[in-house]
Amino acid sequence: MKEIYLDNNATTKVDEAVFEEMRPYFCELYGNPSSMHFFGGQVQQKVDEARKRVAALLGASPDEIIFTACGTESDNAAIRSALEVFPEKRHVITSRVEHPAVLTQCRNLTQKGYRVTEIGVDSEGQLDMAELKAAVDADTAIVSLMYANNETGVIFPIEEAAAIVKAKGALFHTDAVQAVGKVPINLAASKIDLLSLSGHKLHAPKGIGVLYLRRGTPFRPFMVGGHQEKSRRAGTENAAAIIALGKACELAGQNMAIENSQVKALRDRLQTELMARIPHARINGGAAERLPNTVNIAFEFVEGEAILLLLNELGICASSGSACTSGSLEPSHVLRAMGVPFTCAHGSIRFSLSRYTTAGEIDTVIRELPPIIAHLRQMSPFGREFLKK
Repeated sequence: MKEIYLDNNATTKVDEAVFEEMRPYFCELYGNPSSMHFFGGQVQQKVDEARKRVAALLGASPDEIIFTACGTESDNAAIRSALEVFPEKRHVITSRVEHPAVLTQCRNLTQKGYRVTEIGVDSEGQLDMAELKAAVDADTAIVSLMYANNETGVIFPIEEAAAIVKAKGALFHTDAVQAVGKVPINLAASKIDLLSLSGHKLHAPKGIGVLYLRRGTPFRPFMVGGHQEKSRRAGTENAAAIIALGKACELAGQNMAIENSQVKALRDRLQTELMARIPHARINGGAAERLPNTVNIAFEFVEGEAILLLLNELGICASSGSACTSGSLEPSHVLRAMGVPFTCAHGSIRFSLSRYTTAGEIDTVIRELPPIIAHLRQMSPFGREFLKK
């Protein structure tokens, strides 16, 4: 049974061209790029090339690119740096729908005496811009808001938010892990100070990320030790993964039009057909601007985990909009923040496509999912009772 992989917001397949680009740097060209000799020097040249490729995708300068181990490290580095740069400022702003890489860190800061404001969203997952504008004050060190939500695909008005924040004298960071490679980003024309990305979300391997640091932005390193990355991130460079990420960014730029045409068309067909064939369903964030590859659909009166188990038996890989914590089922914090009704939140499924998704795979999901939902509703006493009405 060949899998149908529709969980690309969790991780992506490594592009074969990316793998071939990095292959020689394991067993053949394995020199340390920081070494003075020619064997390390040739690796350093490829690292420099990768930095230029990443910068080109982001509309940045190569010296503004810091290689990290992952998006989570980049998020942590950005926020921690701001608090060290401005020790007198004790206020941090984020949103209620952030990835745990940001949200958990910010909530942990409250235990250290920091004041943390979590900006709300409306029923479509759109950021409350009036609340953001009112929240930024002279005590705010940094505002960290995601570029696009990993569960719903809803895109925040990041440029507008950055302008508001910068006008009030705070630093602005965005977790753009889901957005990079799917939507155009031009940091040269932006007010964003810091941006995080993760390689495994755009067909590079796991274990490599980037922190963009706008030239002139004050910064205190999270990782200290050696002088790698211009003393902004210590540790021997993960050369093979860096080189792979550079290639992946080059390919992402070349394929962005496909993301926003072919991939989006498949996503739209999937959601349109499922909504037509399955009653009592809703698209979470459907009225907002979203990533072209993402749809999150709530199916009332069924559990998301049960849907995923039955899809899994058919080789279909997706994600649930709810998570099991400490033995009790809790709806996603994103859907709770959006005010999604309880009967919908527990039955929410995220489908996230890639440029490798085929029309035949989408046809299979359209064919197989409606009877699964009908079957589960018939098994649920609450579902049977409601559907009789």
